Amino acid sequence: MNLDLLTTRSLCLALALASLVVLVSGGRKSGRRRHKDLYLGENSKNKYGGRINYKLKKQDSTKTLLIKTEQLLRIEEHDFAIRPGFAGSAIPVGIDVQVESIDSISEVNMDFTMTLYLRHYWKDERLAFPSHSNLSRTFDARLVKKIWVPDVFFVHSKRSFIHDTTMENIMLRVYPDGNILYSVRITVTALCSMDFSSFPLDTQNCSLELESYAYNENDLMLYWKNGNDSLRTDEIVLSQFFIEEFHPSSGLAFYSSTGWYNRLYIHFILRRHIFFFMLQTYFPTMLMVVLSCVSFWIDRRAVPARVSLGITTVLTMSTIITGVSSSMPQVSYVKAVDIYMWTSFLFVFLSVIEYAAVNYCTTVEEMRKLRKGKLPTSYNASQAMAFDGCFHDNDIELTQFPRLTRGSTLISDPSGGTPPPNPDAPLTEGTRLRRQRSVRENVDLLLSNSYMIDSYSRMAFPLSYLLFNIIYWSMYS
Repeated sequence: MNLDLLTTRSLCLALALASLVVLVSGGRKSGRRRHKDLYLGENSKNKYGGRINYKLKKQDSTKTLLIKTEQLLRIEEHDFAIRPGFAGSAIPVGIDVQVESIDSISEVNMDFTMTLYLRHYWKDERLAFPSHSNLSRTFDARLVKKIWVPDVFFVHSKRSFIHDTTMENIMLRVYPDGNILYSVRITVTALCSMDFSSFPLDTQNCSLELESYAYNENDLMLYWKNGNDSLRTDEIVLSQFFIEEFHPSSGLAFYSSTGWYNRLYIHFILRRHIFFFMLQTYFPTMLMVVLSCVSFWIDRRAVPARVSLGITTVLTMSTIITGVSSSMPQVSYVKAVDIYMWTSFLFVFLSVIEYAAVNYCTTVEEMRKLRKGKLPTSYNASQAMAFDGCFHDNDIELTQFPRLTRGSTLISDPSGGTPPPNPDAPLTEGTRLRRQRSVRENVDLLLSNSYMIDSYSRMAFPLSYLLFNIIYWSMYS
């Protein structure tokens, strides 16, 4: 009897303890629920004006979607290391390019840097998914690594990268029927074979080439999505070039070990602005040549003035040529700017040589007078040359250039003088025959009349340089 009573009491105590535990745990859960509702209510009050939008909570696709993206696109069910339609016909991949900017063009490295949006279009039925609204789904770079994408690369590229600020600039859009749009923002530096034979009056034709790396024409067919409208450009302004034309084209490339590949081309023609080089190169060069011609009008006895002017122009021309050459690639052919610069340098150099010839002829003429005794006994040749390096005409009787008159001929006597014409000689009509001077006589005439060299140079040098400019600009403009 006592045993049954103790058993009954023990069961009642156990039931009481179990009820107490249930009540305590239920109270804690209801308290947590109340705190959670209170937290949501405060946040909703701040965001939705004090009302909880339960309808918006139910439309949250990240909570109500029953299956994940990988399950929706059945990524785990297929081997995406193999292209779509394997063992069948080549998969067509359309390309669409929008050029954002041409960042730089380097003549020294013979390359250009371009930023563009590269878009791929193809169809992969393995990624088709059911959809009642027929809406596409857009993904970022994280899904791109799990599916098959075309392996398009840039031929002759030196450097390239995909922009990754603030995330990788990659967009993948999948449509319910399996059509895919894959867009990426790329900056690429590619080779451009430039011809500088007409530099800086040149026009360069550069191209950016796209091609599949692994799939030849039997597996993948690259084509422009919308023909000539597949290439679009923003307003591009360059400092040294004017873009004359942008146009796409396509072709085939053959590799002996792997076969034929489809290749797409983006051609653009660049015409160089000449105004920069006119200010920096051509105008200073012209001024140096004109300055060298000014020395012909300076007295031939002013040796320091003419020598310093000639040396200054020669050194300035050397500096200009060095500056132009340092900014150009080391090519093995002659450029248009080289022809102009070295021809102008030749004119400047010849102006210095011309004065050397004048000075020499003057010295020879005065030495002849000295030997023939036409100088005064008090004349000291060493003192006359000590100041400026040549004899002085005011101390010497120089021969005047003979002037022809009607009915007279130039006859030089052995003493070096010219007899005066006969005033009683009758005027003759018709052609007057004269004996042509030999080369030696012409040289002797220049030696005896050295001032004639400056007189002829004042006309010959400017006219020759003007003729050279007319020929040069007519050929290269």
